[in-house]
Amino acid sequence: MGLRTPLHHRHLALGAKLVDFGGWDMPLHYGSQIDEHHRVRRHAGVFDVSHMRVVDVAGPDARDFLRRLLANDVDRLKTPGKALYSVMLNPAGGVIDDLIVYLLGDSRYRLVVNCGTADKDLAWMAAEARGLAVDIRSRADLAILAVQGPEAIPLVEAVLPGAAALIDGLKPFCAASAGDVFIARTGYTGEDGVELIVPGAAVVSLWDALLDAGVSPVGLGARDTLRLEAGMNLYGNDMDENTSPLEANLGWTIAWEPAERAFIGREALEAQRAAGVPHKLVGLVMSGRGVLRAHQAVTCESAPGSGEITSGTFSPTLGHAIALARVPAAFSGTALVDIRGKAAPVTLVKPCFVRRGQAVVQPAD
Repeated sequence: MGLRTPLHHRHLALGAKLVDFGGWDMPLHYGSQIDEHHRVRRHAGVFDVSHMRVVDVAGPDARDFLRRLLANDVDRLKTPGKALYSVMLNPAGGVIDDLIVYLLGDSRYRLVVNCGTADKDLAWMAAEARGLAVDIRSRADLAILAVQGPEAIPLVEAVLPGAAALIDGLKPFCAASAGDVFIARTGYTGEDGVELIVPGAAVVSLWDALLDAGVSPVGLGARDTLRLEAGMNLYGNDMDENTSPLEANLGWTIAWEPAERAFIGREALEAQRAAGVPHKLVGLVMSGRGVLRAHQAVTCESAPGSGEITSGTFSPTLGHAIALARVPAAFSGTALVDIRGKAAPVTLVKPCFVRRGQAVVQPAD
């Protein structure tokens, strides 16, 4: 038996198929993964993502600590509620985890990290904070719901009418508190929506209210196809401690300026950038029959070497297989994927396939 969120009994009552995910018993789907995927693209769905870890960081040295810990720069957060996406690196430039960090107020920040890396992350943060005036608190008392889809905002406002004006004023990657509900205009689907961080004791009633308002429960299966269509990386698949953000299409998360900011992993990244990044993360589109899966080999007639699919699936929105793959930097145009010993042609594209329900497939650079 794995760890359970406060909504475990609600998932059972809805007939969810439960699977192990990072040591947690989580719903894969509630009957039809494809139907749940389409509900998010066309209407609104709610995900229980309470397995993810909220970590609050505060204290006189919190700013300096996070400026060293993260590749992105928290000095970019000028007003409370602003958020940014970042990677946390080891000295070799490998990705320990990817996360979102919010500015709560003066010398106070909130991080949301992945469940499978949470204990490792906390140990790393504690080690890096030695000797600093920093308080690092794991908020196991909090739960998280992600409400996503084109109708997500009005439905959340119907459930939280007192927060409607607040939600209307939120821009992407901004957050605000309405009582004990922390509302963030963020998500992992390529659709509009919010993520709601609430006390664990209050999440069941909020979940029930959202379902009563017409929001559909959605499991981790559809969450994966949705994020892959949006070209969003999954830690452990598309990046890990042996992969630099420059090789994972995450160079945009690195704040190179000011040059004197000595974040962990900077020297390794600068050396890799100067030498030439050997690999890149691209999208793959296969119009023929079959499904692209992680670890399938990718070759290209126009360039030597081989790559590997890191995430692959059938796209319910597009109606054909898509994937993310790490390939040699010289790969371009078309390639071949080894599917059970047969070479299937694929097209290399920019690693984003669907945004706000519409196809956005473009040729790779």
